[in-house]
Amino acid sequence: MSGGEWTSTSMPYLAPGAPGSADAWTEEARAAGRRGSQYIVRAGVTAAPEEVALMLGLPPGGTVVVRRRIIELDGEPTELTDTYYPADIAAGTALAGTAKIRGGAVTLLAALGHVGVRVVERVTARMPGSEECERLRLDEGEPVLQLARTTYDSADRAIQADVMVMPAGRQQLRYEIRLGGA
Repeated sequence: MSGGEWTSTSMPYLAPGAPGSADAWTEEARAAGRRGSQYIVRAGVTAAPEEVALMLGLPPGGTVVVRRRIIELDGEPTELTDTYYPADIAAGTALAGTAKIRGGAVTLLAALGHVGVRVVERVTARMPGSEECERLRLDEGEPVLQLARTTYDSADRAIQADVMVMPAGRQQLRYEIRLGGA
């Protein structure tokens, strides 16, 4: 990998932040001595794409709130992320708007009474579409990784679905799994 490499871990994105803290991405990048930023391309209520409806356990075309973001590391695009929430959780909240959420969406979800306790992730490699190539500034023939994450609450209800697309040559995914409740 080049000097622009990034090792991504999931854990910081699953727990609510401390009151007044920055979002998990900004904090993780800062801890690594880098500058993480993001901007919201669009947000609002929409019909769930088929894959997302399955992830959230909704009927085909069920209503969701989506936040589409471009994630940057040191000013360079490093990830495209679409985050979806069931409409009955997120409609009418800051999750449906384009303003930055202090402490991040997970912190807001917790304040709304929805705390994730289990996550299922699926990682695939594929060739990007033309919009992904443009937004991520990919070279011709450069593949992407797609990480699809579903977060569940203590009642095993899916409360959030993320679909993230990252340049394969600029990312490394790191997983730490603990068994036995310890």
